Amino acid sequence: MPSESAKDTVFDDPYRPDEEFARRLDVEDPLRAYRERFHIPRASDGREVIYLAGNSLGLQPRGVRKIVEQELDDWARFGVDAHFKGRTPWYSYHEVFRETGARLVGALPGEVVMMNSLTINLHLMMATFYRPTSDRYKIMVDAPGFPSDTYAVKTQLRHHGYDPDDALISLEARPGEHGIRMGDIEAALDEHGRQTALVLLSGVNFFTGQLFDMQRVTALAQRQGCAVGLDLAHAAGNVVLTLHDWNVDFAVWCSYKYLNSGPGAVAGCFVHQRHGSDASLPRLAGWWGNDPDTRFRMHLQPEFVPRLGADGWQISNPPILAMAPLQASLAIFDEATMPALRAKSLRLTGYLHHLLDRIPSKRFEVITPSDPAGRGCQLSILAHHKPAELFHSLESQGVVGDFREPNVIRVAPVPLYNTFHDVWSFAQVLVGQ
Repeated sequence: MPSESAKDTVFDDPYRPDEEFARRLDVEDPLRAYRERFHIPRASDGREVIYLAGNSLGLQPRGVRKIVEQELDDWARFGVDAHFKGRTPWYSYHEVFRETGARLVGALPGEVVMMNSLTINLHLMMATFYRPTSDRYKIMVDAPGFPSDTYAVKTQLRHHGYDPDDALISLEARPGEHGIRMGDIEAALDEHGRQTALVLLSGVNFFTGQLFDMQRVTALAQRQGCAVGLDLAHAAGNVVLTLHDWNVDFAVWCSYKYLNSGPGAVAGCFVHQRHGSDASLPRLAGWWGNDPDTRFRMHLQPEFVPRLGADGWQISNPPILAMAPLQASLAIFDEATMPALRAKSLRLTGYLHHLLDRIPSKRFEVITPSDPAGRGCQLSILAHHKPAELFHSLESQGVVGDFREPNVIRVAPVPLYNTFHDVWSFAQVLVGQ
């Protein structure tokens, strides 16, 4: 849900469809300077594209190159000694994100660690938090689910000897609707909660763009005795999160979408403090999750002694060159702040929704909730006629979004680098189709 500061933001001007209005909104935007801190791709004619694909891959911060080159220089200069002598020593590199990562998702220092990829982290978390019994063995998810999550959940179920046809509960929209009603989630928990070991919810659904009430679902599920995990791939860096206060058991997210850390960038993982302080929890262990005071005892330390906090779920030493871009990215989020970005996002995506509402609806419909509190940056546009052709036509005119089979075009105005004029220009291109 949006923060109080975001919800209380008041804008005096009603939306207008003219270009002058979009330009004025950009002039008045307090975050407008952040666009200059990103590389904006250009089309073959040299013009900047209308980049609305930050929900798939965020743009490169200009500060990334210098940080990556610093690690290359340290490697060249020190070799293995850069683990301790580098400008940012590699041995403790992941600790650079201890506080910035926590602030990003509303956590305490020590509850967040940047490691691995999202799906690897999801498997590691399920190894700890999916502990099925004969009476409580099901996993509840929202649908449609991102394929990697679906594969991970189904293989976990099979790994424990359960048939996904029985043990997987999918929360789905009602026929003719696209969003999942909160009342239907409550009903599913009332019906299946006592048999459910884990509720795994998307913060923002990748396909529809629906933003779930994560706090409420967490409370309801835990009341039924379920563990609660969140996939925040489309929520981290998009909406305001307060994971610690919501009492979420665990959460995982990638950093290459809204967090702008590069293709395949190192992902994030949250483990609530009440679990992170419990060294007895079962987990799949690796040496980098071990107590750093004894980590280099190697064969002299045959027993795994986890470091307290989320760090204790690490497996291997951090990939430094893949983590370096995170420094540039999270520094920007720390400076801009999520409440301010969310406030602009509500206005920016609201403007896009207003413009799309003016276009004849027989051609397409927006399937993302119209209530700003029920969505993040993304709008998902269901095309009724020749959807692939429509998408390719948009591409030919400088629009970068993405297409999801069979008929959905996803566009996401990102407050760090997208402008109101981007939104206006996209609507003009769509009108002309």
